[in-house]
Amino acid sequence: MKKIIIIGIVVSLVAFMGFFAIGNKLAVAKNPCTTIQDGTLLTSDDVVIPLGYDEWGYNYQAHMFNGKYCDSYRDATWCQEWKDVNLIMKWNDAWLSNKDCDDDGELDRHCGFDSYIGSGAWVTNHQSGTYIGKDSKTHKWTYFIKIVAAPEDAELVGSIWYTADGTEIGPVIWGEFATIQSVYNDPYGGYHGIEYLSPVGPGFGKYAP
Repeated sequence: MKKIIIIGIVVSLVAFMGFFAIGNKLAVAKNPCTTIQDGTLLTSDDVVIPLGYDEWGYNYQAHMFNGKYCDSYRDATWCQEWKDVNLIMKWNDAWLSNKDCDDDGELDRHCGFDSYIGSGAWVTNHQSGTYIGKDSKTHKWTYFIKIVAAPEDAELVGSIWYTADGTEIGPVIWGEFATIQSVYNDPYGGYHGIEYLSPVGPGFGKYAP
């Protein structure tokens, strides 16, 4: 349920064009990345990424998804059981950037790092839905989770990530990540509030590289 005198004008124009050329070179040097606004970046299914929301609910420019759970997976067959679940996701640049700076034609992940480890990447999931209880009534549930990339000096012991000083970060998920907070509310089912809270805390700032 879970984006004035002619000669004077000419001299001024030449000077301006020279300044413009220098400025343009500086701009290119400072902005070597392809952006969504350029209209050439593609999604995983080879569709041009729009500046706002796409048909599935992704807004890559704004770093978020708002739609149905299965739509986040392009309505994949395996997730049809949860097709009515609402899902809102938010993430930072390290998780999935809105630029392509390495010229591979795709939005960048983990911002210059070899992997997500140490990148400071994070993502949140907020799910909600309804179900029919044994009382034949419709009941609501919500689930919220915060996930972070493990720090570079973290250690995975069993299924738990720990900081360098041995403090628990949270349960491992997707190998390179840890859950730092999960909240589940289902009044009818008897679930209220926090399921897990990392001893390090639920904030994202401490995981920045």
